[in-house]
Amino acid sequence: MSSEQKAESNTFRMNHSGAGDCRAWGSLCRQERQSKECSTGNILASRATVLHPFFACSLGVFLFWDSPAAGQQTATPATTEGDFVAKNFQFRSGESLPELRLHYTTLGKPARDAQGRVTNAVLILHGTGGTAQQFLSPIFAGELFGPGQLLDATRYYIILPDGIGHGKASKPSDGLHAHFPQYDYDDMIAAHHRLLTEGLGVNHLRLIMGTSMGCMHSFVWGETFPDFMDALMPLACLPVQIAGRNRIWRKMVMDAIHNDPEWKGGEYSAEPYQALRTALDLLFIAGSAPLYWQKTYSTRDAADKELDDYFKARFAALDANDLLYQVNASRNYDPSSQLEKIIAPVMYINSADDFINPPELGIAEHEIKKVKNGRFVLLPISDETRGHGTHTRAALWKQYLAELLNKLAH
Repeated sequence: MSSEQKAESNTFRMNHSGAGDCRAWGSLCRQERQSKECSTGNILASRATVLHPFFACSLGVFLFWDSPAAGQQTATPATTEGDFVAKNFQFRSGESLPELRLHYTTLGKPARDAQGRVTNAVLILHGTGGTAQQFLSPIFAGELFGPGQLLDATRYYIILPDGIGHGKASKPSDGLHAHFPQYDYDDMIAAHHRLLTEGLGVNHLRLIMGTSMGCMHSFVWGETFPDFMDALMPLACLPVQIAGRNRIWRKMVMDAIHNDPEWKGGEYSAEPYQALRTALDLLFIAGSAPLYWQKTYSTRDAADKELDDYFKARFAALDANDLLYQVNASRNYDPSSQLEKIIAPVMYINSADDFINPPELGIAEHEIKKVKNGRFVLLPISDETRGHGTHTRAALWKQYLAELLNKLAH
């Protein structure tokens, strides 16, 4: 069966659309609450120069009111969006869904060798609370996807999926609320594998790149499907069980939701305000960038205003059940014992001002030694780094992507 026939045999719907023009950069806009769709990444992407600030609502992408990084940015190429429905999806918890919707955005077209193997597919995975649209922002797509750039969409088939529980994929707020299956990272990776192989007809990946949660997914991909990709580029995570401070602040977020009487076991009619206020405060600190913040919010009034603006921009976009599930999905993550299974070259990058993955732990340097062909790079703190959110500022690390791609070419 050809890839085209296979696509038609599944529930497979495409919407052909270019990058949209979105005026609200403030937060990820939920379809349930707004009459107009607003995707953070599809913002003024058809214009060659974008000078507006950008703000993504995501645990994994803590980007604050910020200007694009310096670099040779270009307009984002045209995109295609679609949905693949995985039938009778079985979760590791023993639960199942008769239909699991997986949304994706693509750029470019697949190329195949004489044996029918896809040779140019790149999978890019978002962070907790994020969506694929974040990768269409000028500071990412504008640095990577344009003509002559490292992931030129005329040469590569770029696949940007929403993970289970995120964006336009199936999630608790669709209607099941707290009765939605308790998915974890392994479920999310299994779902994306089905999207690629059954939905898009992709049987091999040139590269998997992931940020934050997507960084963690990259390591698990490399262990679970070691022959499926040529290279891995994880950004902003640690390849060990989430413990210590990282687990504690996450549990604080989950406890804030569980313990708010307005949560009502997930069957609330209005969002539990105090729970989400506490959660947002914790997320703000977890995504902090001390040097940048000190210089940008250098007075008490400026700092206070930033906190107020942050809360106002994000609160309306949150759903307590969705957030609870998103944070809890990391509970079983621990690739450390099987890193030796990864055979693809790994270019692994963290930044020194990352609250979530602090360099003083020395974990990254220790664990990367288990990977046969792995390299770890720690980006030093600078005026351009943004704490955990450095992972989406491609100008700061694309030289290492170039090194990885050049290695594959030889």
